[in-house]
Amino acid sequence: MNSRKPYLVDPKVAEWHGSSQYLSAIIENSHDGIYITDQAANTLQINGAYEVISGLKRKDVMGKNMRELVDNGIVSQSGTLLAIERKASVTLEQAFKTGKTALITSTPIFDETGNIVLVVTNVRDVTELYELREQLRRSKKLTHRMNSELEVLRNSLLDAKDIISVDKNMNRVLQIACKVAQVDSTVLITGETGVGKEKVSAFIHKNSQRKDNKYLKINCGAIPPGLIESELFGYEKGAFTGANREGKPGIFELANEGTLFLDEIGELPFNMQVKLLRVLQEQEVERIGSIKTRKVNVRVIAATNQDLESMVKKRQFRQDLYYRLNVFPIHIPPLRERRDDIIPFIQFFLQELNNKYSTNYRLDAQSYQWAVEYSWPGNVRELRNLVERSMVLCVDETIRMHELEAKHPGKADTVEIDTPDDHIKLKEILGNIELEYINKAYKIHGNVRDAAACLDMEPSTFVRKRKKLYESTG
Repeated sequence: MNSRKPYLVDPKVAEWHGSSQYLSAIIENSHDGIYITDQAANTLQINGAYEVISGLKRKDVMGKNMRELVDNGIVSQSGTLLAIERKASVTLEQAFKTGKTALITSTPIFDETGNIVLVVTNVRDVTELYELREQLRRSKKLTHRMNSELEVLRNSLLDAKDIISVDKNMNRVLQIACKVAQVDSTVLITGETGVGKEKVSAFIHKNSQRKDNKYLKINCGAIPPGLIESELFGYEKGAFTGANREGKPGIFELANEGTLFLDEIGELPFNMQVKLLRVLQEQEVERIGSIKTRKVNVRVIAATNQDLESMVKKRQFRQDLYYRLNVFPIHIPPLRERRDDIIPFIQFFLQELNNKYSTNYRLDAQSYQWAVEYSWPGNVRELRNLVERSMVLCVDETIRMHELEAKHPGKADTVEIDTPDDHIKLKEILGNIELEYINKAYKIHGNVRDAAACLDMEPSTFVRKRKKLYESTG
């Protein structure tokens, strides 16, 4: 026998459960929007969630017919009207004049005789869903574009044999260079000495529409001030004493339809800057001694290791020329800010030099560690010189850390010498050491120019010292 007492419902609560107030409370507290009309599509009731989802107010819809709401553009289309017409549930996407969007399902309610008495519409907010879908679409589009750019960069680097780009900082530089290569904008490349400004300039040209035309370069700091104008713009015959009888085109004319790289632009004399500005603006040059101009179509890439903006403030560089050159700036980070490139650079230079001289030099693990931690104030140029110098001066074909440090500029080479006696002079000792290095450099490189370069000497000095040292040693 069941001893449980029957569950007793409070009569007042039971009475409230069966009231319209109870039903209204359920409707009002629904998370979904609810919209109720009669059989003629006249609005009877909506809840608070509907107002939030649609952005409409009760006064906008209460008592109004759905046809009126559609005709007035309050809603885009009516599920209620379709449900009455079809006598079946209808699901569709509805847009509101507020700009919001919802997914609605309109369900007709029938009486005992099969006639529609109400239509109840459930409204679900899909605005956030559509925003997420749009974000996903944009994200996929951005990913596709980035993949395309990376593919272009990857393909471009296959042809750039002497550009190393493993570090993310350098990859960003080359991505920018790939973009600017597709247009003819003037480019200003900045960065410390030895970071590879000329390499990036050549990279831009090779990936541009001008790649099949000339790529010429000129160092504005290496030309005497008195000759810079004739080198840039050329001269007519008889323009000055010593001039070529036929005249001479300047480098702008020679680079026509191609690319001109102006290195060390900060060294350009102030009086030449205004003439360069005219060429950039008008795309025409005037030779020295001429009264007519010549049209040129040249893409200019300039480079400097100086702070041009600071030079402008000090009136050492023309402001108008600075802004004309700085249309598309590219800054190349120093090697200490792209350390992931250091080991690949070392391996590249070792392979290049080993192939050139049929050798098999390599660095030990400690040397690689030292190289990664070193600050490289001279950047890539210093790295290459140190690798080559170490190859010449190391004892065998394995370059060790102490040898690498010893060959580093600023640190003296460690040389073992015999204790001097009364018959040996210091000059003689130094001469023997110098001759040993000169002979080894010549043996590895096989020619005077490269051997002299690795010892940081002029070829003429190398030959003179070698001859003098041989004579002095008998």
